Amino acid sequence: MPILGEPSHKSLISYLKGVSKSVPKPTAILSVTAHWEADRIMVSTAPQPTMLYDYYGFPPESYELKYPAPGSPALAQRVLGLLAGAGIPAAGDASRGFDHGTFVPLMLAFPDATTPVVQMSLHRSLDPRLHLSVGAALAPLRDEGVLIVGSGMSFHNMEVFRRNGFGAGPSTKKYKPSEDFDSWLQQAVTGSPSPSSSSPSGAWRSEQLAQWAAAPGARECHPREEHLIPLMVAAGAAEGDPGRNAYSDWFVGTKVSGFVFG
Repeated sequence: MPILGEPSHKSLISYLKGVSKSVPKPTAILSVTAHWEADRIMVSTAPQPTMLYDYYGFPPESYELKYPAPGSPALAQRVLGLLAGAGIPAAGDASRGFDHGTFVPLMLAFPDATTPVVQMSLHRSLDPRLHLSVGAALAPLRDEGVLIVGSGMSFHNMEVFRRNGFGAGPSTKKYKPSEDFDSWLQQAVTGSPSPSSSSPSGAWRSEQLAQWAAAPGARECHPREEHLIPLMVAAGAAEGDPGRNAYSDWFVGTKVSGFVFG
């Protein structure tokens, strides 16, 4: 819907189009997508991934979208090696195409499609601590110029979206639990431990995120948390580097935010 210019996505579209100007030019992109779950972490190894239109009921033109970025078998093997070194089960997948968790944001953020992209799954358990550990294992990639993208959403409750008129333009309704959860998430990602705490900032942030389900409004915002978990990988990879709020706005009556680390 952002690619098709749906009015309620205007603010989000503007943010995504500015991403490439706000980060150093990456050597490659690792896309951790909310739309791929498996019994182990899966990594796309195809040199030229196909398109996976993993949605239904949309206009015909949404099934003609193309994002012809190359894959990177070398980066995929590097990812698999780092995960193996951390004792995290993982495997390659040579057939998986770019799903909309990858191609929609990247078509807006990196429209030239020249930067190699490797797509990575979530573990089906959706265990936040496991995904923080996955991110920590992948932290060396940042020094190699790889942009690690956690592609999900800080609010994802489709029933609330439907009640608020999703697809009908900007909503005047405000869903309070989303505001409560967003305030908590902002503090968890961008805050730091109290002066009396002995925890380094990265460890404090990870512990906050690991306990996300106890936050105000958490389950009202994420009845199922697959769209939140990619954030854990990005945060884990940040180690002790600070997180900052890069985007915050109302979307179909719900508060949503995006974050950058480092």
